[in-house]
Amino acid sequence: MADEAPFQFLHNEVIQYIYKSADSEDTEHGGNISTLENMGCRVGQGLVERLTKDTARFKDELDIMKFVCKDFWTCVFKKQIDNLRTNHQGIYVLQDNKFRLLSQLSAGKQYLEHAPKYLAFSCGLVRGALTNLGVKSIVTAEVSVMPACKFQIMIQKNVATS
Repeated sequence: MADEAPFQFLHNEVIQYIYKSADSEDTEHGGNISTLENMGCRVGQGLVERLTKDTARFKDELDIMKFVCKDFWTCVFKKQIDNLRTNHQGIYVLQDNKFRLLSQLSAGKQYLEHAPKYLAFSCGLVRGALTNLGVKSIVTAEVSVMPACKFQIMIQKNVATS
């Protein structure tokens, strides 16, 4: 628990720094969200590299997703994902009922509009981890009630061109 607070403070400071140093044009067009997600992607790539160095290869995509939900999530957020769902067609939904990076925000509906900036880094973390595990994806997050959130992962299948 001792290392949880510094991570949350650092995360908050990075968000504040990016939003304060950005042009108003970046804020309007989602540039700040992209910056946070790209930072998370790089961190996720490095982290999963360290976590899997002594791990056997994964059997399939579902095996990779289970690794992300259990080991990766536990390493970053000190708990496993609460629920993993899939439609078996390349879409996975990871649900965290008490997402740590949102838990410091009030549960009021007026704070829902601020949720995307607190989720962008985490979306990047997951995308980066999956990329390093050989799975190209698009990761989005949604919040309907704080601090619960759902991460939707759409796997990008390689399409052969002829």
